[in-house]
Amino acid sequence: MYSTQIARYIITFGWLYHGLFPKLIQIAPMEMLMSSSAGLSEEATYIFIKAAGVGEIAWGLIFFAFYKVRTILYLNILALSGLLLAVALMQPQLLIEAFNPVTTNLPLIAFSLIILNTRPDSV
Repeated sequence: MYSTQIARYIITFGWLYHGLFPKLIQIAPMEMLMSSSAGLSEEATYIFIKAAGVGEIAWGLIFFAFYKVRTILYLNILALSGLLLAVALMQPQLLIEAFNPVTTNLPLIAFSLIILNTRPDSV
């Protein structure tokens, strides 16, 4: 299996997993903490988290289908960087927790860069 496909599957899995389990199936306490930092009501925070879960699953499927498109790869890097920055600004103490956004987002950004560097320029 090519490194590009391994990177593609890992990135897709990351988006699907983080959309499904800590947001849609059961809201994880860390998700609630991060999202409630935005100052929304409890009900609005709940809706925001569920919508974010749907969005992450949708993005995972879009990424899986269109991973060869350079714009998709750049948007993926931008989204992962933005989410990491949001945590750093809103809940910086979470950056030193076990299995934190640093250890999840940076590898997915790196895998995106691997795909960018291994794809032909003509695609």
